Amino acid sequence: MKKPEHLNIIADRDIRDSFSVENWKEQHFDDQRVHRATYNRIFLITTGSGQVVIDTAPYPIVGDQLLLISKGQLFTFSAETVLTGYAISFGDCFWERAPDSANNCKAVLFNNASDNQQIPLTADDAQELNPLFKTLHTEFIKPGYINKLDAMAAYLKIIMIKTANINASLSKGFDSYDNQLYRQFLELVSRQYQNTHEVAEFAKQMGISTRKLTELCNRCAGKGAKDIINGQLISEAKRSLQFSAKPVKEIAYYLNFSTPEQFSHFFKKNTLVSPHQYRSHFVHIGM
Repeated sequence: MKKPEHLNIIADRDIRDSFSVENWKEQHFDDQRVHRATYNRIFLITTGSGQVVIDTAPYPIVGDQLLLISKGQLFTFSAETVLTGYAISFGDCFWERAPDSANNCKAVLFNNASDNQQIPLTADDAQELNPLFKTLHTEFIKPGYINKLDAMAAYLKIIMIKTANINASLSKGFDSYDNQLYRQFLELVSRQYQNTHEVAEFAKQMGISTRKLTELCNRCAGKGAKDIINGQLISEAKRSLQFSAKPVKEIAYYLNFSTPEQFSHFFKKNTLVSPHQYRSHFVHIGM
């Protein structure tokens, strides 16, 4: 791997109306540069082989699976990757066309993407999802007509709801009050983690006690509220250390730590290595 200052990170090209659907047939990936997602993505893979690395985690490409990538995440497909299926890309401005009733799906699936990155499909799941993706793609490639964007948003809403229902960890008590609060917490963390690190501050915004927020996170996610906040911070810190040339001090202040020493202590406590050691590990890979 190249040194951080020489890494060439490619940002998403602008997509008209912040929405696109691609139908891939034995798609090969010749460009192994790291891509930073500007748009959320849903990949329905019917057949495939190879690997995708999302942030720093590798995921095998196999048939009958969904891959979710959230905006801001870094990803690259390995040179040997070949896949057949569909790729949906959408921005928040497009998703706002979907009815409010579907917002909880997006919050859980994409605001906590690292927990839902790869979703295996049963034969029945694949049989149900394939026609939906095909219909959405057919609608996407039609000439423009009045309310076309609204129609596609409605199809995307159905796909998101079906995806959430397939994911067993999301379907349990999906409409319960606690799950609604949990989704609200994830949304707040995804927008405010750079400025707000304390559970009490999020709890205050939500109008509940710190203890209540911690308990509902344990029930809904199997981990505490502080763990979720820290996980968001660590993911962004790792991306910055691995894929940018920013000094550790600059990363610390970007993530709203009081001092570089406080950030280094936090990072080492959660990863067992210092920020400099983490960066050095990736700098020397392949040298």
